[in-house]
Amino acid sequence: MSVNSTVSAGIGVRTPASVAESNFQSILHNPKFQELVSTRSRFGWTLSILMLVIYLGFIFLVAFDKPLLAQKFGGNTTSLGIVLGLAMIIAAFVLTAIYVVRANGRYDDLTDQVKQEMGR
Repeated sequence: MSVNSTVSAGIGVRTPASVAESNFQSILHNPKFQELVSTRSRFGWTLSILMLVIYLGFIFLVAFDKPLLAQKFGGNTTSLGIVLGLAMIIAAFVLTAIYVVRANGRYDDLTDQVKQEMGR
């Protein structure tokens, strides 16, 4: 065994774990990081609720208004239910794209600001 492997951390000596904990705490208390977390969470929940409303609206139509969904649309070849189902799928892709654009813009900017303030 080498001498270095048996030396324990003394008072005032910063171990890698204590340095990591200090960095972790400073990031958590950084105002830009807190802004990033709250903004991202709020926006994510907003999009999730919007998608849930779209999905539940479609499900409730299926459950309670089948004649409406059975109406023919576009030259008597497709029902309104098929069109609305396709619209629901497209809405999921659009909401995902909106989140990605925002994440690649505003959230990346905030992340870079946090990194700058932390000296990285």
